[in-house]
Amino acid sequence: MSPRAVAATLEALRSTASVPIGVTTGAWAETDPDRRVAQIRAWTVLPDHASVNWHEPGAEAVAEALLERGVGVEAGLWSGTDGARRFAASPLGPRVLRVLAEVTDPDPRRAPDAARALLAAIGAAHGRPVLLHGEDGGAWPVLRLAGRLGLATRVGLEDTLFLPDGQRAASNAQLVSAALSQYKWAQRSS
Repeated sequence: MSPRAVAATLEALRSTASVPIGVTTGAWAETDPDRRVAQIRAWTVLPDHASVNWHEPGAEAVAEALLERGVGVEAGLWSGTDGARRFAASPLGPRVLRVLAEVTDPDPRRAPDAARALLAAIGAAHGRPVLLHGEDGGAWPVLRLAGRLGLATRVGLEDTLFLPDGQRAASNAQLVSAALSQYKWAQRSS
């Protein structure tokens, strides 16, 4: 999250692509919430959006610092945490770009139920769009559920290393291709 690293990364990406670019503000990038806010305020090049995990300490202050800078906020709401409850009570909720509903249960049998419970906890999501995704073994069943529900979704090597048939993915592009197929199939079968 250092200003130098964020600037160099954003400049390099923007020199080759014309797509919105987001960064993380997760506690794994910087554990101290006050330091996260200070780094955001010191950024010299701004991302288009940044994810804020609402269950993490300091989420409101981090989101407020991003909004003050004109950076869109993705509200990361993880299953199995109090993030959805905290987000529902947040006065910043209506100002976020979207809700990133993250199902953290990797079990493919339990993940769809965890996704439904998370979506129920999120409720109206302050009227913001919801992007639903899972991880590891839960990535594909959650992606298909997103297709059936008509929600946005995502997939990538951060979410799973394996294709729906269990084969190891050779690339992010291969995951995306499989995801498009799975999503369209789920839409047709709903």
